[in-house]
Amino acid sequence: MSKDAPPSGLPFVKMHGAGNDFVVIDSRLRAGAVVSPALARALGDRNRGVGFDQLAEIRPAEGADFTLEFWNSDGTRAGACGNATRCVSDLVMRGLGKNAVTLHTARGELHAIRRADGLVSVNMGQPQLDWQAVPLAQEVDLLHLPLPGDPVAVGMGNPHCVIFVPDAEAADVAGLGPRYETDPLYPQKTNVEFASLNGPDRLRMRVWERGTGITLACGSGACATAVAAHLRGLTGRQVTLDLDGGVLEIDWREDGVWMTGPVARVFDGQLSEAFLAALG
Repeated sequence: MSKDAPPSGLPFVKMHGAGNDFVVIDSRLRAGAVVSPALARALGDRNRGVGFDQLAEIRPAEGADFTLEFWNSDGTRAGACGNATRCVSDLVMRGLGKNAVTLHTARGELHAIRRADGLVSVNMGQPQLDWQAVPLAQEVDLLHLPLPGDPVAVGMGNPHCVIFVPDAEAADVAGLGPRYETDPLYPQKTNVEFASLNGPDRLRMRVWERGTGITLACGSGACATAVAAHLRGLTGRQVTLDLDGGVLEIDWREDGVWMTGPVARVFDGQLSEAFLAALG
C-alpha cells in the first residue's frame, strides 16, 4: 500500500494505567457506538487481536465533555473502570487543551483532573455500601460476608469482594479468584481483591477481575479496597496501594473516592477492514 493511501478500518489507542491496559475507541464523530460483544472478544484476544484488560469507547455527551462505556475481554459490559477513566480523561484533556473534564459513565457523572506532576485523578463517587446496590443476592453484613476468608463487599459502580490476608504476595489469586467471582452471593459476579497491610495507610493488593482474570491493577478495586480497609479500622481515609503494575493513591473524601496514578499512551493503531469483516 502506498504511504499516501488513506487509512481504512477502525482507529484505536492503546493505553495503560499502572499496567492496567486498555484499548480506547473514539466514536464521538460516528452516528452510533461501534463496539459489540463480538468486537470486544476479538480485540481482547492477546494472540489474534490486540489484547486488553478493558475496552473503553468514547461517546458524545450532553452536559459533559464525553461519555465513556466499558467492555471486558469476554464481551461482557463493565460498569466502571477507574484506571481506564483516568487514561481516557487524560487523552481527552490533551485533545481539548484542558486540565479538567467531566464525563458520563454508568456510574454517573465523574470528574477528572491532571495534576501539576502529570498524575491524573478521578473522583469515582461514593462507595455503594448497601447490599442491594453492590449488588448481593441477599441481605448480609457487608463488612463480614458469610464466605471463606471473612471478605468485605463494596460497590464502586461494579461489585467487589475484598479479602484481607496476611500476605497478598502469597495469595492464590488464580485459584481463588474465579471461585469468589462466581459465588451465588454475587448475582452479577464480582471483582476479587486480595490485600495485606504493609505499613501505616499502605496496602499491597492483587486482583482478579470479573470477565478478565488477573490484571496488574484495578482502579475501582483499589478504591473498594481502601474503603474496606478504612471501614475495618485498618487504615485512615488516605491510602497508598502497591499493585502488581504500580502505585495508586486513594483518598476517600466527602465528595467521593478520589484515585490518582500514572497514565501512559502506548501506541495508536488501526484495525484492518479484513479483521472487522471477519466478525460477521
